[in-house]
Amino acid sequence: MSLFRLGAFVVASAFMSASIFAAAEKDIVDTAVEAGSFKTLAAALKAADLIETLKDKGPFTVFAPTDAAFAKLPKGTVETLLKPENKAKLAAILTCHVAVGKAKIKEAAMFKSTQTVNGASFTIAVNLTDGSVYVGDAKVIKTDIQCSNGVIHVIDSVLMPEAK
Repeated sequence: MSLFRLGAFVVASAFMSASIFAAAEKDIVDTAVEAGSFKTLAAALKAADLIETLKDKGPFTVFAPTDAAFAKLPKGTVETLLKPENKAKLAAILTCHVAVGKAKIKEAAMFKSTQTVNGASFTIAVNLTDGSVYVGDAKVIKTDIQCSNGVIHVIDSVLMPEAK
């Protein structure tokens, strides 16, 4: 290998390593926003004043519903929840998606359930036929997205707290 190629390889490797390191240094909120498929979640976190909480050191495990997951809710639900007078209800829903501690999906599945920060509990089940994982009724569609303050598991439905 020529000295020029070796130098280019070293520079490229260092750049790639720095990019990977920088990605792991982003917190849960910044990681979700950058992904681009969590615009509704980001707006909801802002409306519920939960952004700073999820930027804290954690660690947290977040079951993050995509924009498509929010779109499954009955028409008008998201718009209603985003209104200032519904801030407490929105916060209760969003905190159903957050557990204290950092658990990869295999670890979480071993516990068979998860307790969220708002006190809700959801079963975690593995479909033995295809290996898919469910949290409550939500299917986990992407797992173990590492963040500086926890981990994100992407889900296809919005988790709702049980009515009391």
